[in-house]
Amino acid sequence: MQKKSIVSRGYMLVLVGGMLTGMGNGSVFGIALMGFLGRGGFPDWGGWYGLAYDPHTFSGFIDWCMIVFGMAYVVILSIALVRHNALENSQG
Repeated sequence: MQKKSIVSRGYMLVLVGGMLTGMGNGSVFGIALMGFLGRGGFPDWGGWYGLAYDPHTFSGFIDWCMIVFGMAYVVILSIALVRHNALENSQG
Protein backbone atom coordinates (compact mmCIF):
# COMPACT_ATOMS: atom_id res chain seq x y z
CA MET A 1 0.00 0.00 0.00
CA GLN A 2 1.41 3.34 -1.05
CA LYS A 3 1.45 6.16 1.47
CA LYS A 4 -0.51 9.24 0.36
CA SER A 5 1.36 12.54 0.18
CA ILE A 6 1.01 15.12 2.92
CA VAL A 7 -0.63 17.49 0.45
CA SER A 8 -3.40 15.05 -0.50
CA ARG A 9 -4.03 14.12 3.12
CA GLY A 10 -4.13 17.76 4.22
CA TYR A 11 -6.24 19.14 1.36
CA MET A 12 -9.22 20.15 3.48
CA LEU A 13 -6.93 21.46 6.22
CA VAL A 14 -5.21 23.71 3.68
CA LEU A 15 -8.49 24.88 2.19
CA VAL A 16 -10.37 25.54 5.42
CA GLY A 17 -7.42 26.68 7.52
CA GLY A 18 -6.05 28.92 4.80
CA MET A 19 -9.36 30.59 4.04
CA LEU A 20 -10.23 31.11 7.73
CA THR A 21 -6.81 32.52 8.60
CA GLY A 22 -6.55 34.62 5.47
CA MET A 23 -10.08 36.00 5.67
CA GLY A 24 -9.52 36.87 9.32
CA ASN A 25 -6.36 38.76 8.44
CA GLY A 26 -8.08 40.36 5.44
CA SER A 27 -10.89 41.66 7.61
CA VAL A 28 -8.41 43.15 10.08
CA PHE A 29 -6.51 44.74 7.17
CA GLY A 30 -9.71 46.12 5.67
CA ILE A 31 -10.97 47.52 8.96
CA ALA A 32 -7.59 49.06 9.80
CA LEU A 33 -7.41 50.63 6.35
CA MET A 34 -10.95 51.94 6.59
CA GLY A 35 -10.27 53.25 10.09
CA PHE A 36 -7.20 55.03 8.80
CA LEU A 37 -8.76 56.39 5.60
CA GLY A 38 -12.31 56.86 6.79
CA ARG A 39 -15.19 56.31 4.43
CA GLY A 40 -13.44 58.61 1.98
CA GLY A 41 -14.37 58.06 -1.65
CA PHE A 42 -16.93 55.35 -1.02
CA PRO A 43 -20.33 56.82 -1.90
CA ASP A 44 -22.26 53.78 -0.61
CA TRP A 45 -21.59 51.49 2.32
CA GLY A 46 -22.74 48.37 0.39
CA GLY A 47 -23.93 45.43 2.41
CA TRP A 48 -27.10 44.51 0.52
CA TYR A 49 -27.14 41.62 -1.96
CA GLY A 50 -24.65 42.24 -4.79
CA LEU A 51 -23.41 45.51 -3.32
CA ALA A 52 -21.78 43.55 -0.52
CA TYR A 53 -19.21 42.29 -3.05
CA ASP A 54 -18.84 45.42 -5.18
CA PRO A 55 -15.29 46.66 -4.50
CA HIS A 56 -16.43 50.25 -5.06
CA THR A 57 -18.50 50.16 -1.87
CA PHE A 58 -17.30 50.35 1.74
CA SER A 59 -18.40 46.82 2.65
CA GLY A 60 -17.46 45.33 -0.72
CA PHE A 61 -13.87 46.52 -0.45
CA ILE A 62 -13.46 44.77 2.90
CA ASP A 63 -15.12 41.61 1.54
CA TRP A 64 -12.70 41.53 -1.39
CA CYS A 65 -9.76 42.05 0.97
CA MET A 66 -10.94 39.01 2.90
CA ILE A 67 -11.33 36.87 -0.24
CA VAL A 68 -7.92 37.85 -1.65
CA PHE A 69 -6.14 37.29 1.66
CA GLY A 70 -7.90 33.92 2.04
CA MET A 71 -6.80 32.72 -1.40
CA ALA A 72 -3.25 33.96 -0.72
CA TYR A 73 -3.07 31.94 2.50
CA VAL A 74 -4.34 28.82 0.71
CA VAL A 75 -1.52 29.22 -1.81
CA ILE A 76 1.04 29.80 0.95
CA LEU A 77 -0.10 26.70 2.87
CA SER A 78 -0.09 24.62 -0.32
CA ILE A 79 3.50 25.62 -1.09
CA ALA A 80 4.53 24.89 2.50
CA LEU A 81 2.98 21.40 2.43
CA VAL A 82 4.52 20.56 -0.96
CA ARG A 83 7.95 21.53 0.36
CA HIS A 84 7.37 19.67 3.62
CA ASN A 85 6.34 16.58 1.68
CA ALA A 86 9.52 16.82 -0.40
CA LEU A 87 11.62 16.96 2.76
CA GLU A 88 9.77 14.04 4.35
CA ASN A 89 10.19 11.84 1.31
CA SER A 90 13.77 12.80 0.40
CA GLN A 91 16.41 10.17 0.87
CA GLY A 92 19.42 10.94 2.91
